[in-house]
Amino acid sequence: MRPVSLILLVAVLFAGFSSLFVVEEGERAIVKRFGVIQKNSEGETQVYEPGLRFKVPLLDQVFTLNARILTLDAEADRFVTSEQKDLMVDSYVKWRITDFGQFYLATQGNQLLAESLLQSKINNGLRSEFGSRTIREIVSGSRDELQQEALRATRTDAAELGIEVVDVRVKQINLPREVSEFIYDRMRAQREAVARAHRSEGQEKAEVIRAGADARATVILAEAERKSRTLRGEGDGAAAKIYADTYGQNPEFYALLRSLDAYKASFRSKDDVLVISPDSEFFQFMNSKVR
Repeated sequence: MRPVSLILLVAVLFAGFSSLFVVEEGERAIVKRFGVIQKNSEGETQVYEPGLRFKVPLLDQVFTLNARILTLDAEADRFVTSEQKDLMVDSYVKWRITDFGQFYLATQGNQLLAESLLQSKINNGLRSEFGSRTIREIVSGSRDELQQEALRATRTDAAELGIEVVDVRVKQINLPREVSEFIYDRMRAQREAVARAHRSEGQEKAEVIRAGADARATVILAEAERKSRTLRGEGDGAAAKIYADTYGQNPEFYALLRSLDAYKASFRSKDDVLVISPDSEFFQFMNSKVR
């Protein structure tokens, strides 16, 4: 009897533990029995709140779903305005599960699948709103109005998934990369053209300034040359007068000094050779000294 009692005890314990399950805070649970989601007395999906709950062992399957407000932040998508201009729109969505039974039926409890379906519906709503506006209206208009219209447009579609869209926000609106590059290239070309025009104007002004400076320099140099020649002429005249006055006071001594200067200039080095007659007037002072 002891083995049978042990087996019964183990079976009771297993059944007891198998009949319990825990729903964590921030989650909700639904139960499927024979592949059918269990309903409450009012015919709605039986949703289990956080806490320790009971189920029928081996027959019930428990599926926990996230009950928090979730954020869907997908990559930027391309939208077309009413004037057929492309825009890259970066947005995010706040959403939560409100009908857990419908959500499970629509997505099998797969959050990634739910976000993919929700993103498609959100994009359809945003595409409709952007398609009814021009770029000027989108950029200069009220973004809140666009977001509220997109929110209203997607709430009905999201309800089919058992989801409530809490908020839709547009983070950033940009031009496509190829369009931005084209615009930047055109702006760069315009700026370069303006820069070339300014450089050309600057070079022209520089040439005018340089020519004026050269003209003034030429005049100044010419005037300086004239004054220097005048002063040089006056100096030469004064020197000639001094020489003449000095020569007049003692002609013989002055002749001697001039001869000595001539001798120095003629015999500066040992290699100098002078072919001249000894009786020449050039050696008159030397000859007189010899005599």
